[in-house]
Amino acid sequence: MKILIVKLSSIGDIVHTLPVLSAIRASIANAEITWVVEKKSAEILRNNPLISKLIEIDTKSLRKKDSFGKNFSLATEQLRELRSTKFDVALDFQGLFKSAAIAKLAKAKKRFGFGKEALREPASRFLLSKTFPVETKTNIVVKNLALVEKALQIEVPADNFEFPIWTSENHQEEAAEIAHKANENFVILNPATSWVTKLWHAEKYGQLADKLWEKHGLVSVITTAPNEKTLAEKVLKSSKSGKIISSTPSLKGFYELAKLAKVYVGGDTGPMFLAVAAKTPIVGIFGPTEWWRNGSPNEADIGVERTDIGCRINCHRRTCSNWICMDIEVETVLEAVEKRLGQKSKVESPMSEHKNF
Repeated sequence: MKILIVKLSSIGDIVHTLPVLSAIRASIANAEITWVVEKKSAEILRNNPLISKLIEIDTKSLRKKDSFGKNFSLATEQLRELRSTKFDVALDFQGLFKSAAIAKLAKAKKRFGFGKEALREPASRFLLSKTFPVETKTNIVVKNLALVEKALQIEVPADNFEFPIWTSENHQEEAAEIAHKANENFVILNPATSWVTKLWHAEKYGQLADKLWEKHGLVSVITTAPNEKTLAEKVLKSSKSGKIISSTPSLKGFYELAKLAKVYVGGDTGPMFLAVAAKTPIVGIFGPTEWWRNGSPNEADIGVERTDIGCRINCHRRTCSNWICMDIEVETVLEAVEKRLGQKSKVESPMSEHKNF
C-alpha cells in the first residue's frame, strides 16, 4: 500500500503526528509511506527510515508576487514530485484547505481527513473522499491516531506512544557537551513560544532557576533558537544564583538533550513536544491554549493553567488586551516541578555537592 501523509507544519504538530507513522508501520510492514512537509519544518523528519520518501515543499514562496516565473517553475516541480507516486491513500492531518488541496493534487485514490467538527478549515472536507468524526475534546496525538485507525482500519496504541525521531552521533555529542556544562544534573527551561500570548514572563524563569538550585541543587539550561537570544538574556539577568546557562541547540540536539534532563518546563511550543517525544518529565505552562489538547499525553506530566478565569474558553488569541492567563506565580510552577519529580525535601547543601561551571 502506498500512503501519503500530509502534515505540513509546525514542529509541534509534526511531532504530534509521529505516533501515526509508528502505528502504520507496525500494522502494514510493507507500506510505502511518503510524507509531504513544509521545508522549514522538515528537519525533524529527515533521515527517518520509517519514511519511504520525504517531499519538502515551500508554500510561502509560492505565494510571493514578485517572481511569478520562478514561483510557477517551483510549483510545477513540486507538483511533479507529488504525482511521481500513485498513492492508494492520502491522510490529511492538517485540516486546512491547502493540505486537502495537496492530497487532491497528488491524485491519491482515496483522501481521508477529520470530520467537520475537528477541521481548522471546514470547507477543506469537500476536497476529501471521506471524513471521519473523532472525539474533539481529546489530546491531539489521540485524535491523530483515531483518524488513522478509522481510515486504514488498523490497531493503534491507547497509550505509551512512540515518537520515532532519528538522530546522529553529532546530535548526541552536541547534547552531551551542553549537559557537561551543567554538571549532568539539570532541568531545561524553555521561555520562548511562537505566540506572545503563550509566553510566561522571562523574569519568572530566572526566579524559578534560582529556586530549583536553592531547593534541589538543579542547574537550569535555558534553551532558545538563535533568533531568541534577547529573551534568553532577560532570563539570565533575572537569576541571582548564577546556576543557569544558555544554549541554542539544533532541533535534534535539543531532543537528545531532553533525554538527559531531569524535567522540562515551558509553554505550548515545539520544543515541549520534542521533550515529550524524548520521554522527559514535563511541566507545561499554558494560557490561551488547552493542556488537555496540546499538552503531553503522558498522565504523569503536569499542565499549569489558570482555572479561575473564564476568558480562556475557546480563546486561542495571538494578541490580547486582557492578557492575564499567563500571570502564574513562580511558586505555583515550582510546586508542579516538585510534584512531577516526586522530590519535596530540600537538598541539604547543594553548594557543596555540585561543582561550579
